[in-house]
Amino acid sequence: MRVAIVFVSFILTLSGPAAAADASIDELRACLGQIRPEAMKKGVRAQTFDGALAAIEPDPSVLEAMSFQPEFRVPIWDYLAGLVDEQRIADGRAKLHEWEATLAKAERQFGVDRYTIVALWGVESDYGRVMGTRPLLRSLATTACFGSRSGFFRSELIDTLRIVQGGELAPDLLTGSWAGAFGQTQFMPSTYLRIAVDFDGDGRRDIVASVPDALGSTANFLRRAGWVTGAPWGYEVRLPAGYRGPSGRRQKQSVAQWSALGIRRLDGADLGTEGSAALLLPAGAAGPAFLVFKNYDAIYSYNAAESYALAIAHLSDRLRGAGAFKTPWPTDDRGLSRAERREVQAHLLGLGFDIGHADGMIGSKTRSAIRSYQAVNGMSVDGRAGGRLLEHLRKAIQGRTTTDAPDTGLCAASGPGAPAGCSRPN
Repeated sequence: MRVAIVFVSFILTLSGPAAAADASIDELRACLGQIRPEAMKKGVRAQTFDGALAAIEPDPSVLEAMSFQPEFRVPIWDYLAGLVDEQRIADGRAKLHEWEATLAKAERQFGVDRYTIVALWGVESDYGRVMGTRPLLRSLATTACFGSRSGFFRSELIDTLRIVQGGELAPDLLTGSWAGAFGQTQFMPSTYLRIAVDFDGDGRRDIVASVPDALGSTANFLRRAGWVTGAPWGYEVRLPAGYRGPSGRRQKQSVAQWSALGIRRLDGADLGTEGSAALLLPAGAAGPAFLVFKNYDAIYSYNAAESYALAIAHLSDRLRGAGAFKTPWPTDDRGLSRAERREVQAHLLGLGFDIGHADGMIGSKTRSAIRSYQAVNGMSVDGRAGGRLLEHLRKAIQGRTTTDAPDTGLCAASGPGAPAGCSRPN
């Protein structure tokens, strides 16, 4: 369970990197000294606090990560293409079969359907494959003492210390995202303390190593967030031509009112008259439109971003057997699946760009390499991995293979994103 945060730069006004590092450590120590009495009041023993945080140092990369959150920075068609791809759908269907008994139990006990539980698991950690490797105590100490929401993160840091003190999870298991979310379905520490359940009956709430605990805890979260058993999250609808009416998750009105505005189901049928809903237009009136209900709000509460909630909702439908959205996204440059993103990276590596491994994660090195490639090849320089870039790279690689030419013209690029081997003598 992640959080949406506005990035505030971490500024140190000192001379030289060594002095900056020393000062940041000093600032962290002073900050933790202020947090310590608050932690004591909330039941954290001095021995726990001092033992867990004695050697903690700030992690500037955590603050850098706060500046790029894909839910808010990536076009919706890119975001969904990477999260709801054929690989994640196939893997999710396999998990539905593998954990059928656990999911059936969760449905009975919490009233949340198995497809949504598994979809959330898939989006949050790729079914437990990617749970994050940052030590929670270091990440939360950093965000608690630097950044724009220190109050929130101070509370999460204290709750992490309470988890350590309680002994249900060993400190070395408490690794996760930059924001402090951890486990198979990425709970924040405060959420873990309030909502996690022991679903496998071993006496511990282990959402890291125990899939049943993670799935049961997720179902419990959604139930407590207002999940309505048997109700849909929403569905795609058709807008009347030139629609300029209300939209947005908070703009709720009766289904009858939406129907009166000319909104229809995709097959042209009337919407009906019961219930309250909101109209989502994630790419404007030219893209797919959705009527969403209370269960969409329950998903949204897991991580407050409409694109995130739509990804989980759509993946849950695909796991049920539904197809892709009928209305195309308003772009002529489609988003890429994870396999296609890995292909982009493999081609860039083949052309000599130093971007690390082809893991499908489009990070700063990949974006820099893409910008260099785009600049040399007369493309729009935006650092985006889209369908147009992939096709251009495929042709470039094919041409290079055909002609066996060692120089693709990319050495005209300069700077850190230029391919390896492009340096020339002065």
